[in-house]
Order: sequence, then structure tokens, then C-alpha cells
Amino acid sequence: MAIVSIASSIPTFSSPNQLRISRRYSGMAFATGVNVTEGEGKLPKLVLTSPRGSEAEIYLFGGCITSWKVAGGRDLLFVRPDAVFDKKKPISGGIPHCFPQFGPGKMQQHGFARNMEWSVVDSESAEDNATVTLELQDGPYSRGMWDFGFKALYKVVVGTNSLSTELKITNTDNKPFSFTTALHTYFRASASGASVRGLKGCKTLNKDPDPANPKEGKEERDEVTFPGFVDCIYLDAPNELQLDNGLGDKITIRNTNWSDAVLWNPHLQMEACYRDFVCVENAKIGDVKIDPDQSWTATQLLSIS
Repeated sequence: MAIVSIASSIPTFSSPNQLRISRRYSGMAFATGVNVTEGEGKLPKLVLTSPRGSEAEIYLFGGCITSWKVAGGRDLLFVRPDAVFDKKKPISGGIPHCFPQFGPGKMQQHGFARNMEWSVVDSESAEDNATVTLELQDGPYSRGMWDFGFKALYKVVVGTNSLSTELKITNTDNKPFSFTTALHTYFRASASGASVRGLKGCKTLNKDPDPANPKEGKEERDEVTFPGFVDCIYLDAPNELQLDNGLGDKITIRNTNWSDAVLWNPHLQMEACYRDFVCVENAKIGDVKIDPDQSWTATQLLSIS
């Protein structure tokens, strides 16, 4: 394994903005298979390529993974056609962060992590994968909504047939804090043919028809489908689910310490694209409390057979 602490793979840039990106990262050394380039809206984008050709793309704005392809295959993630890359809004699609708040609440929808610039702190390469670790820390923008010191580390690994993430939240303040969080993963899919297995028996909070007053229930189906509008929380979900994306791909979703799951498809609320994706999200719906100098860590592993 080759480990590089933030160039062995700094690319050549042609446009003025690409040159600015090159200069910004000129003091960093990236491991083989990890490159920084210019993405949509001229934003910095990392491209991770495994030795066997699988690839992931990550925007530093929002720490958002926007693409995951296995060698020779289609993109398994989905970015909405209305997504903007101007830093005025979070990137709509891929795997956005919801932190330190999932959904609506005291601050803006889904918190601020998806609206902030993350930085690269480490990269690694191995025989079958490429890895990068991003970091987000508190600043004036975050403290304007949530007045706590924190550090988030986000490790992303692209393997031959897999994409894994590890999110570690550390309390760097002198007082405890609580948060909720999720990975709002958009999967490319045929919504009418997609299904999720593994949720039978879970307690549910169904936001259809009234998101403000979710209806409690229990999932009785072996396969959960997306026949129309879907917005449902599954509490104490298992650590492994299977997604059939309706396009011929079977994706296994494994996790540690993400205790809940969320299924979402907006149906006619997004008529231009609802047919082309489903969201299967790992989440922590209940408050996570962390004392000073303590951390909370959760992992997600997406794999395709």
C-alpha cells in the first residue's frame, strides 16, 4: 500500500481556472489513482480511480460524491438535472451530507455540511482501491447556525466493485453537543421497477401524506417498491439492504452505526426526473450526543456483484 499525506499525480491544466486549482493544490501529494481537476461550475473535483478501472468523483464543495462507476459500467449514482454548481445551493444528487441536522429543524434543511467547502487531508492507494480523506471544521458560517466546535473526517474508498465511506465526527468544543445526520444517497434507477429488500419488520414513520405528522407503522413487505410518492423512515433498520435499481443492477448496502434508513422518491413533485432515481439513505434519526474530545463514527459500503 502507498500512503501519501497530503505531486505525485497533479494533472496538467489548460484553463485559467484549472491553473488556479493546480496552484491551490500544488503543495499536496496525491496517491496514485487520486487526481484533482475542474468540475462543473469550475469547482474543484477529485477523481478516484481504482487499479481495475472503477471510478468515483467527489466535489470538495459539500464533500459530495457525485459519481460511482465500476469498470465498463454505467454510473450507479444520480445527479438531478436541476443541480447547480455555483456554491449558492448544495449539489442535488450523488451522496450529499445531512449534518448536523437531518431534515427540517432549527437551522436550514439538512444542516450546513453540504453547503461548505471540505479540504483534502490524506490519500492512499492499494492493489485494488484508491482512497481519499476529506475534512470539515467549524467556522463562522457553521457557528452562525450551530455554535459548536467540531471536526468531520470523511474517508472515501473506491474498490473494484465497491464504494465505501467512513464519517467520523469529533467534538472539539468544551461542551457536549447533539446532532442528527444522514447520507442522502441518490441511486440511478428505473423508479417503477426498483425495489429494496431487508426492511420487513421495521418500525416506520411514513411522511405520506403529511410530512409534518408522520404515521407510525410496521413494514410488512419483503420487497419495498416505489409506485408513487415515497418518503418513509425505517427505525432500527438492519445493517444490510439490497437494492434492485430496475436497470439490471443489484446493489448491496451495508453499514455500521447508521441505525436507520430512509426511502424517498418525490414522484410528481420532480416530474422531470423522478422516474430516473430512488434514494436509499443511511441515517441517524435520533440525537447523537458527543462529549468534548469524543467521536462518533459510521460506515457505509455499497457493492455490486
